[in-house]
Amino acid sequence: MTRVRMAVSALEAAHLTDVVLQFTDLLAESIDGVDDPGVARLVPDGYRDAPEDAAEFRRLTQDDLLDRRRDDAALVLVTLQRDGQTRRPQDLDRADAEAEVIVELDAGAVAAWLRTLTAVRLVIATRLGITTEEEQDDDPRFGVYNWLGFRLEGLLQAIED
Repeated sequence: MTRVRMAVSALEAAHLTDVVLQFTDLLAESIDGVDDPGVARLVPDGYRDAPEDAAEFRRLTQDDLLDRRRDDAALVLVTLQRDGQTRRPQDLDRADAEAEVIVELDAGAVAAWLRTLTAVRLVIATRLGITTEEEQDDDPRFGVYNWLGFRLEGLLQAIED
């Protein structure tokens, strides 16, 4: 795969940055164990019918899995920087918010984006109790979940192109 280029508005890039920073904060809070059900979804059980084996599998794999999630999120944040600066929505004025930002990703960054956006959606789905696409309602938090799905779809389209 060659480099993938995506055009997003500066405001969208800032919102993505904000969401990924919140995700990294959540992961940082989970360093000593996985008490958060959303984070627990990121560290799946290896054995569904054997609780003791599942606990051992989780003990052996969760640190590496969460470290990879942290590394992926850090790479996503780097690719969203403009002029070496991390910008959040509150940092933008109206004119800057509408500016187009080209996000250029190599194969490693594409993989990090796919894993990170999927992980954030898993955390949100857990918090909202989403188990199927049909379960969405008028709760505005579903908007973020759907928007991240749209961004994932856009990334897959950019890969295909």
